[in-house]
Amino acid sequence: MKAYLIEKYGDASEVRAAEVPDPEPGAEEVLVRIHAASVNPLDFRIRDGAFKAFLPYRLPLVLGNDLAGEVVRTGPAVTRFAVGDHVYARPDKDRIGAFAELIAVHQDDLAPKPAALTMAEAASLPLVGLTAWQALVEKAQVRPGQKVLIHGGSGGVGTVALQLARHLGAHVATTASAANVPLVKDLGADVAIDYRTQDFGEVLHGYDLVLDTLGGESLEKSMSVLEPGGKLISIAGPPDADFARELGLNPVLRQGMEALSSGIRRHAERRGVTYAFLFMKADGAQLGEITRLVDDGVIRPVVDRAFPFERTREAMEYAEHGRTGAGKVVVTMV
Repeated sequence: MKAYLIEKYGDASEVRAAEVPDPEPGAEEVLVRIHAASVNPLDFRIRDGAFKAFLPYRLPLVLGNDLAGEVVRTGPAVTRFAVGDHVYARPDKDRIGAFAELIAVHQDDLAPKPAALTMAEAASLPLVGLTAWQALVEKAQVRPGQKVLIHGGSGGVGTVALQLARHLGAHVATTASAANVPLVKDLGADVAIDYRTQDFGEVLHGYDLVLDTLGGESLEKSMSVLEPGGKLISIAGPPDADFARELGLNPVLRQGMEALSSGIRRHAERRGVTYAFLFMKADGAQLGEITRLVDDGVIRPVVDRAFPFERTREAMEYAEHGRTGAGKVVVTMV
């Protein structure tokens, strides 16, 4: 099959098309013919080698972290899916490879594709949808009436998180460019801060939760908008010891991760708030909940641009450097 892979860590020039063997599904795995996949910042960080210390991938490595497609074969122990089913997934972190014609995915990581969505729209959702769910529902347990700030409301995670936070009954603020203010308002933002002309740290106060998708200066400044007891959850900040434990890392790597986040955690403690790093995990059951929300009209995907599969490298470069729109970039098969 054709796939886009890296043979060594590096920049965009390391991504190339290649012929690789078709994957063989295990006993509890499903072989999916991929109809569409989407591009995520995680793809660039894996390509660059940012996670190689704790995600030791074997090279060459096929990239791509979420997909939609059709089941073409099932392992003998698969009970939840059958040949012909339309599915979507964020494969487990150890079994990525969505920039390819086929992929073997554990049945626990799959969910039925939302009926109303095209394959391209469905492929845009798994990673960002699960990130939003695990931040707002699982970690923060957002309740009606709480105040939530979501950074980057027009981005992949932000567009879903805004809709989910509104569904959970929160008062929602977000940061976005002026051009994307109408979109984020439509998706659920009660307050939209133009990050080019406004300082969210001066405008917002008394928030219960900040979901940080940006890192950098916004991470530290986000603490100023939280009330005592508030939570700062970041997908772009330094990893913490809880994340190291979830991965089952050895004590040396755990201490290293704890050191990376020590400054931000001390700052949080001084302000009476908590900091947590989120690295989303594959979860077919949670993705099934997202399917129901999509089918009920609660969540809709936002797709910026679609590229054909043979232009996957261009799609990655556009998503990493050249984007001007909102939502996700997807690649589609014939």
